Amino acid sequence: MENAKKKNKFVGYLEKKGVLLSAKAYFVDAMSAMALGLFASLLMGTIFGTVAKYIPDGNVIKEYFTLLSSAGGATGAVIGIAIAHSLKAPMLVMLSAGVVGMFGNAYGIEMVIDGVTKTVTAGPAGAFIAVLFAVEIGKLVSKATKVDILVTPSVTLGVGGLVAMLLCPAVSWCMYWLGHFINYATTLYPLIMGIIISVVVGIVLTLPISSAALCAMIGITGLAGGAAVAGCCAQMVGFAVISFRENRWGGIVAQGLGTSMLQMGNIVKKPIIWLAPTLASAVTGPIATCIFKLECTGVSAGMGTCGLVGPIGVFGDMGFDAMSIFGVILVCVVLPALFSILFNEIMRKLGLIKTGDMKLDL
Repeated sequence: MENAKKKNKFVGYLEKKGVLLSAKAYFVDAMSAMALGLFASLLMGTIFGTVAKYIPDGNVIKEYFTLLSSAGGATGAVIGIAIAHSLKAPMLVMLSAGVVGMFGNAYGIEMVIDGVTKTVTAGPAGAFIAVLFAVEIGKLVSKATKVDILVTPSVTLGVGGLVAMLLCPAVSWCMYWLGHFINYATTLYPLIMGIIISVVVGIVLTLPISSAALCAMIGITGLAGGAAVAGCCAQMVGFAVISFRENRWGGIVAQGLGTSMLQMGNIVKKPIIWLAPTLASAVTGPIATCIFKLECTGVSAGMGTCGLVGPIGVFGDMGFDAMSIFGVILVCVVLPALFSILFNEIMRKLGLIKTGDMKLDL
């Protein structure tokens, strides 16, 4: 009885401080916020840098876009602030989390790769882990003393730095080899891996977790990144077109340029509506890897047609030529729409899906 009271008192104290120990808060809300942080820094910096490459040297416009491309250098700090904001951290904790994000993003280990010693950083995954620990511990001491302006940032930074030093080397090693395995395996087995990556990343995109953050953390690149783009586009474009009966043009924009995550409520009610876009991704993934050999890197690979970031990422990696342009149009837009409609209409004919199953409150 006494132990139960102590436990309830401790849990009550954590809740009072805003420490919820919630899987949803950490792996749904925080990861979604992390994706926004990646979008506002690394992704935008990459887009601006791509634009800068096609502007002739020696003019102020190129200098302007080159300046904007440096946004990627703030990735760790922006991730830290984004995660802290999603966890409703107090101001001092949130600002300190920006520095912790920088620690985690930049800390790593030296590895011998192809005979050359290179520094491999923990990247977004390291920032994510370090910030989670730092923010939750920082909350516990926030406004607990009269010298809060010293105690809170000291504890938050101290915990974040310690976690970065203890865990980020292992995170660096794991993320490097996981990404290396996926990227290398896709070059060896583009058909099989094209299907697997396209389906898995596409499903993650529609789930309430971040496919963009996942792709950034494992360092997906090359053909594997192209397969990821295909899978994400299949989900977004697929749901946009097969739900046109219910959601009309508002649904096309909201899902095709926004997110297929909007359908999660309907998927929970009737999971079979998810089948058509997922089957479409199983078709477009290997087309991307085997025929058009589309390539994409990191966070762009997990964005799909959201703001057209996925296609832009492909052009950023491959440049603008006939094969890449034709491949993006087919793999990212035309084929996902056609195959999703085909599979969806078959299921409608079989009575498995009916009008109204994918209705959104737009």
